[in-house]
Amino acid sequence: MKESTVTDTQPQTAAEGTDTLSRLEQEGEIAADYLEGLLDIADLDGDIDMDVEADRASVSIISDSTSRDLQKLVGRDGEVLEALQELTRLAVNRETGDRSRLMLDIAGFRARKREELAGLGAKAAQEAKSTGQPVKLDPMTPFERKVVHDAVAAAGLRSESEGEEPQRRVVVLPA
Repeated sequence: MKESTVTDTQPQTAAEGTDTLSRLEQEGEIAADYLEGLLDIADLDGDIDMDVEADRASVSIISDSTSRDLQKLVGRDGEVLEALQELTRLAVNRETGDRSRLMLDIAGFRARKREELAGLGAKAAQEAKSTGQPVKLDPMTPFERKVVHDAVAAAGLRSESEGEEPQRRVVVLPA
């Protein structure tokens, strides 16, 4: 079952906002259809929830059961989730011809990870404030770095990424 919620937070003109919103909703529909097919092939139960957040389509696979079946689609440290997100983005690209920034969450993994990373960013910001020294964090994925950068900015400090993938990390700078 697909559900759709819209949380468009970017200021735009009415026409731009409608065009962008329609495009992102279309991305969500294409992604949902692709993921429903995948769930059928894998014989897994799950509902698809679609949203538009921060100027990107967001699709979640959720399950009412406490079954660990969807955890198979998350994998260790979200590795399978990342791969499925890329495959879903490719499916959207194939249909629309446009690059997709779609975010995929499965069984709330990414939402929990976001909370954890926001806490890590706030803690690192506090440490940088109190010591006056830069704080280097462990290497992270682009999604993880973005969440930490946002948390550091919310704490009133600056941060930057350094290094090359897959060893790219966030450095929190003191005031």
